[in-house]
This record gives sequence, structure tokens and C-alpha cells, in this order.
Amino acid sequence: MATVNKVMLRRIRDFTSLCHPLKHCGNLNIVRCLSASSSTFKYDDLEIELSKTLRPKPDPNSLVFGKEFSDHMLEVEWHRDSGWGKPRITPLHNLSLHPGAKALHYAVELFEGMKAFRGVDGKIRLFRPEENMKRMNNSATRCCLPNFDGLELLKCIKKLIRVEKDWVPHSTSSSLYIRPTFIGTEPTLGVTVSNQALLYVLVGPVGPYYPTGMKPVTLLADPTYVRAWPGGAGASKLGSNYGPTISIQNMAAQHGCQQVLWLFGEEQNLTEVGTMNIFVYLVNEQGEKELVTPALKDNLILPGVTRKSLLELAYAWGQFKVSERRINMGELTKALAEKRVLEIFGAGTACVVCPVEKILYQGEFLQVPTMEQEDSLNGKFFQVLTDMQYGRQPSDWMVDVD
Repeated sequence: MATVNKVMLRRIRDFTSLCHPLKHCGNLNIVRCLSASSSTFKYDDLEIELSKTLRPKPDPNSLVFGKEFSDHMLEVEWHRDSGWGKPRITPLHNLSLHPGAKALHYAVELFEGMKAFRGVDGKIRLFRPEENMKRMNNSATRCCLPNFDGLELLKCIKKLIRVEKDWVPHSTSSSLYIRPTFIGTEPTLGVTVSNQALLYVLVGPVGPYYPTGMKPVTLLADPTYVRAWPGGAGASKLGSNYGPTISIQNMAAQHGCQQVLWLFGEEQNLTEVGTMNIFVYLVNEQGEKELVTPALKDNLILPGVTRKSLLELAYAWGQFKVSERRINMGELTKALAEKRVLEIFGAGTACVVCPVEKILYQGEFLQVPTMEQEDSLNGKFFQVLTDMQYGRQPSDWMVDVD
């Protein structure tokens, strides 16, 4: 394996739709990860066991994110010796895990976040789900969990949504949240590749991110704390990237901030905001309007689906310069002092966009004029994407569930 044919590797990467090279696992584990990608579970083998008791559906106007789960779930097991089992839709149930399972000790686990929307025409659609499948395979490679055919998982997820169609809110402000999850389940305490795994999918209705209208947030920017680092796993959607941020989020709340602006390095480069990608819309020193978001490099930035969508829209509009580049606190504070910053906002599945009005940095609140713009860019992005998601505007990004 020391001299793997480069053409073969490229073809394998294309086949499995991974976003990053397979260099993370080391030679022996590359063999393991690649061999796992040669087989997959199949939608045609899907087994369905329906619940005999269905729970009443919650009021869409009282939904809280992540509190409600539907009646059923999807699951499929994997074993090194036997490969993938048959996917199953079953009544929602607790998992039975050995206390030595690798997911519980070494965070050998990953997840995705996506949504299904009931459009104004009554049809249920997914927003760019193939991007989530690619990213999930990439995260699996980072954990040395087996790859799978994302199209097969997507077909299984669609079937789960059809089974749970009554859980998709009849609302143009709510949606059905989908949480694919993949964990290493082998009960051994060695820090090694897991020879057993479980992929499962939960779904549940969620309300609007802004139940009383879009509200701007205040960020805590403290270079003492970092979310990710070069060569790390920040570009993968692993639970281990999120747990350690909770204490910093609590610290931000104690200072009157709703989110954390994650900085990195001596130059204090902006990386992400909370669990979202960050965008800065400003007039640069050449007098051009420019939309800036950190580039996907060094494994610092999660390749968000909403991030990609906003960039593609901005490039297509051609109304201002669009840059994927580094931006640090020095450049940002200078632009704020010179009144050149127009907007700052986060972007992600939960909220689409999240406007920023203040940043707490070095003991001082920096005012950001995001909400002062008459025809804001973040508002335009929000309107365009939600029009697509709820069927008010046809789009190739939307995938029918039926």
C-alpha cells in the first residue's frame, strides 16, 4: 500500500464522493477505509416494522429545536466480517450498547443535519441532500468508519420521511429535522479502528429559528479558545468537535452573548460562528463591495451546505466581489472603525442566516450595522433560500420525497 496507484485512488474518491483526500488514516487504515467503500447496504433490502401506537403530533407553533422525535427511526448495522446488514425502519427505541463501545470512550461517531420541508403546494422536499451524503462519507473516513453509497441512504431516508409524513409540519416556518448518525460500537478499549458500527437516522419536527422574527445576535470573540486547528478534524462533522465548545458557549452567555466567534492563530483569523459558517459583507480598501467567508483549507472550516449555497448564489448574481479567503480581527476592527463593514452573519441549516449586531472583543462591544441596511444581503439570502425550500420558487436544489 506504500505505492498506491494515484489514478485508482482518484477513482475511488470520486466513487465514494468524499470531499477530502484519504490521507488522515495512515497507510494501514487507508486500506481499511477503502475496502469498506466497495460494499454498501441497499434500499431494495429495506425492512419496515411499523409502530402499533402513534403519538399525537405537536402544535407547530410550540416546537422547540431537538425536543420532539417521530414514531420511527432508520438503522443499519455494519460488521467488518459480514459487511453491511439490511436497513430497517423500526419504531423509535433506545439503543443497546456495550459499555465498552468505542463511541462512548473515544468519540468514534459523527452526524449530519438536514431538513425536509412541506411546500405551499403540499409536496415534501429535501434541500440539497446529496451534499449531506458526501459530507457524511467524508466524516466516516475521518473516523475510519466504513463508507456507503449515499444515494442508497438517501432513498432509505426518503422512505422514512414518507412513513412519517404526518410529522412534517403544515407550516412555512417549520420543518422536519433529520439527524443521520454513525457510531463505532465495537466493545474494545483499544484506541483502534472499530470493527462494528451502527448507522441510524432520527427525525422530528422543529419550529422556526426565530419564532418572533429575525433577531441579531452578539458574539464573544476570545482568541484564548479555538474550535479547530490545522491538520485536525474541524472539516468533519464529528460530535467531538461540538462537546468541548459547550463550556465556551456558556461563558459567552454569562457575558451577554448568544454565540461564539471562533478565532485561530496569532493573526486571530475568523473561522466560524457558533456552529455556523461566517460571512462578512464589507467595502474593501479598494472601494469594492466584497462578501468574504473563510476558505476551506487546513481542516479548520466545516464545508456547510448553506455556505456553499450562499456562495453559489452570490457568484451567480455577480453584483459584488466574492472571496473565500482569510480575514482576521485586525482587518475586521479596522473596517469597522472606518465604517466599511455592512453586514456580518452566520449561515447554517438551523437558521439559514443569523445576523450579527455586536462583537465582544477585548472587553469592548464592537457595533456591527447589519440590521441598519435597508435591503440587507443576509435578508435576501434568507428569502431566496426559504422560497426554494417551501416551494414558492422552483429550484434544482430541492429534491422531492414522494
